[in-house]
Amino acid sequence: MALRARILGAAAGGGLPQWNCGCPNCDAARAGRIPSQTQSSLAVTGNGRDWAVLNASPDIRQQLANCPDLHPTGLREMPLRSVLVTNGDIDHVAGLLTLREAQPFALMATAAIHEVLDANPIFGALNPGLVRRETVALDRPFPLAPGLTAELFPVPGKVPLYLEGDRVETDLVGEQTVGVRLEAGGTKAFYIPGCAAVPPDLAARLAGAALVFFDGTLWRDDEMIRAGLGEKTGRRMGHISMSGPEGSIRAFAGLDVGQKVFVHMNNTNPVLDPSSPERAEAEAAGWIVGQDGLEIVP
Repeated sequence: MALRARILGAAAGGGLPQWNCGCPNCDAARAGRIPSQTQSSLAVTGNGRDWAVLNASPDIRQQLANCPDLHPTGLREMPLRSVLVTNGDIDHVAGLLTLREAQPFALMATAAIHEVLDANPIFGALNPGLVRRETVALDRPFPLAPGLTAELFPVPGKVPLYLEGDRVETDLVGEQTVGVRLEAGGTKAFYIPGCAAVPPDLAARLAGAALVFFDGTLWRDDEMIRAGLGEKTGRRMGHISMSGPEGSIRAFAGLDVGQKVFVHMNNTNPVLDPSSPERAEAEAAGWIVGQDGLEIVP
């Protein structure tokens, strides 16, 4: 058995191009000058037959169609065994509504994330007779699919935008934002599409990993402000930036990670342009900039 991971969607919420954005990246993607990207999701398998999807993006229908390994094998037979949700963000849960069509699978999440889903009656469209909801405790390994185990752990983050109150904590550590440790055939990998910081305990957990997919939302903390597209910094949105003294590139510099892959990139992020100096800088630091369809075997 061998761990395989395929990026179904490499972009953050809105994708690339975002439907209502005329920034340089979105215009370039519409014109075909740089690759378009769908919204954040990853498919993983431990045996090449049975698959799990990590985060159900609004683009999940297109993503599944673009992945032959996840095509139906019979009238209502699918290699999809489970869907694991790492937070309650719209770009990670909206695709669950597409998966409502009489297909059995396990929907896995922490108790806090299940509470968010349970509080919205629209997710009742997932037939409980077919889609069993499994609550996963932190720091306890569990079977994600045949031949594949996982473990959830807390990472700094915040509640989804639609649940924000008057006071917003952007570095909460608990069940609302989690990373995923994956293991198959003795190979370990991590998936962390949303993360506000890399504190020492997280760095220690990731040190020596064969593969890490990590939050690449913004290149710099004030990126959206500089672009004239928003008033929030990356830190305010609960995302660490790639660059700078407190960025992820610096944080990972001494961790001896085999393969480092950025995912969940905002449409404004200059690394999405293969010809940009920021892309060259990230790659020189040993990072792979994720893209739709990229498959990695650590």
